[in-house]
Amino acid sequence: MRDFAVSDSPAVQRQLDRLAALSLPQGRLGLGPVRELLGRLGNPHRAMPPVFHIAGTNGKGSTSAFLTAMLRADGMRVHQFTSPHLVRYNERIRLANDLIGDDMLAALLREVLDAGEDIGASFFEITTVAAFLGFARVSADACVIEVGLGGRFDATNVIDRPAICGIASLGLDHERFLLAEEDGAPSHPMARIAFEKAGIVKPGVPVVTQRYGPEAQGEIERAARVCGSPLHMRGGDWDVSAGIALEYRDEHGGLTLPLPALPGAFQVENAALALAMLRHQDRVTVSERAAAHGIISARWPARLQWLPDGPVSALAPGARVLLDGGHNPDAGRVLADYLAELDGPVHAVGAMLAAKDAAGFLAPFASYLASFTAVPLPGHDAIDSTDLARIAADAGVPDTRTAKSVEHALAQLGAAGTVLICGSLYLAGEVLRANGPIPD
Repeated sequence: MRDFAVSDSPAVQRQLDRLAALSLPQGRLGLGPVRELLGRLGNPHRAMPPVFHIAGTNGKGSTSAFLTAMLRADGMRVHQFTSPHLVRYNERIRLANDLIGDDMLAALLREVLDAGEDIGASFFEITTVAAFLGFARVSADACVIEVGLGGRFDATNVIDRPAICGIASLGLDHERFLLAEEDGAPSHPMARIAFEKAGIVKPGVPVVTQRYGPEAQGEIERAARVCGSPLHMRGGDWDVSAGIALEYRDEHGGLTLPLPALPGAFQVENAALALAMLRHQDRVTVSERAAAHGIISARWPARLQWLPDGPVSALAPGARVLLDGGHNPDAGRVLADYLAELDGPVHAVGAMLAAKDAAGFLAPFASYLASFTAVPLPGHDAIDSTDLARIAADAGVPDTRTAKSVEHALAQLGAAGTVLICGSLYLAGEVLRANGPIPD
């Protein structure tokens, strides 16, 4: 699967066309190409501001958003690297608080692509190196860097000595890549996922994590022990609870903070992980006031996002439209918890990539759905709409159907209550492109 990108800027589009022409790293493992490319460019990753490096199956994007918001609330200039983008490729790279501009993006991509023409680097590897080159050249106080896929062999894992590493919630996703048989790797699925994510742990660098089952916990403890890294796991060195406020506590003391503005009870855990990462490193300091402001100001589009008035939401005049890009069983359980609190019927419209576990995603919240309409995902290796509708029916959705697009699905529904658009970040991006707001 390619990670498609388009731009309204001709200069950026010329470089994106070069990116799209790169060969896929079929079965290639290792950080050799990234290290070689960085070396040719003067190893910019060693000149970046203090790095907060975050891995995880679900929650790493939200944790990144909370971290960035907290740091910015304390007056800091923050670089941020995330993936994938939803509408514009620029969303992946923020320089000193601002989305990267087209001129600088085009120049960085051109420089990296020119330097690595003979290396065979992938789309994500080139993107990562371009971001790091920008991070080294533009002054800032901190970098918040999200792992793309896995951790051990992710292109971001060339960072030599981050300020701290964080690991968000763990679950089964990208099984085709992360559970491939390999000598010396754990055989238990959750232990293997943890093994891959814990690949970001660096010698002597503190690592902060959520709470996990015994198999995953054992792997993370092993990785920290091997690296001599201080391990701060939720339920041990820190913890969080929530009622009318977020109650955080660790060995430094307790904090009572506002609840996150981002919807979903799980966001308390992500906000607390960001706070724990700040409090268990000594290179950047954030005040309690800034932490509180960051918790309520953080935004993360396409995760339980209620669409405002726009061309897409107007097609469901009697309903509220909820957009969520989650696509694995854990994301399905999050949706189930959220939908359980809503009044009125819920009609879902969805598409999913072929590599995803559609049955596992739909099963947790199928009982909350009055209907499910499967739509295509043009340009991507997606599950056929008819097959996806059948999977939804097998999961227990009483009314399943297909439509040729989200717009046609909404026009057919004429539904009251809630319309949930779900199953893919790529689908979410198309909806945001058509309806707005475009993430900035």
